[in-house]
Amino acid sequence: MPNIKRNFIIKFSIFLIVILQSINCQANNEKLILADSLFNAKSYQEAYNLYTDILQNEDAYSPAMLLKMAYITEGMGNYEDASLYLSKYYDHNPSPKVISKIKSLTDQPELKGYTFSDKAQFFKLLTDHQQPITGTLALLLIISLILVLVKKKANKPKYLIPSMILVALVFLSNNLLNAPQTGIIKESPTIIMGGPTAAGKFIDKVNPGHRVIIKSSEDIWYRIDWNGQDAYVKKEAISKL
Repeated sequence: MPNIKRNFIIKFSIFLIVILQSINCQANNEKLILADSLFNAKSYQEAYNLYTDILQNEDAYSPAMLLKMAYITEGMGNYEDASLYLSKYYDHNPSPKVISKIKSLTDQPELKGYTFSDKAQFFKLLTDHQQPITGTLALLLIISLILVLVKKKANKPKYLIPSMILVALVFLSNNLLNAPQTGIIKESPTIIMGGPTAAGKFIDKVNPGHRVIIKSSEDIWYRIDWNGQDAYVKKEAISKL
């Protein structure tokens, strides 16, 4: 009898997760397929509207979609948004060709913030899948606790060790697998200051295209990392990635 209950719980949990994911993916895929068909038919404005809806309202995108959005906005003369989409694309496919294209769009000989080590790329992969990783660990935790109770082993500490490990992993995944907020400088010129005030210390004056890590928000300013030190830029000068 306990084996029947255990098998039912495991199978039902897996079934529920698969159903929920398939429903969500199907909705996104249908809209993306329609947008791609419009793009292929050269109905670029209509395709761009759908792509933008997917990106902004559903917080979903694919690298191919970002490239198409960059292509459309470049054709419209909107180099700011084209650089933004290419910068997001770079997170998934770091390549010198992408940097060269952003340089040409922003008319910049050198760009900061585009170094991407293997370690950073692996961490980016984990943060991109933070929710399913945390959800899977949480499901395993629930199953392990149910099995302990079903087998009536709760009074024996050694049987609780897997559950305790899973608790720690869920906590770490939920709290540490958070990618830093990044942004791309979009205004020309952008003044970088040493404090959140126009009367602060002047640090640098830059043109669009640079990627920065946004550490916090203070009134009309973002606190960013610039050359390894804290600096401040007005929010209107940065587009979040």
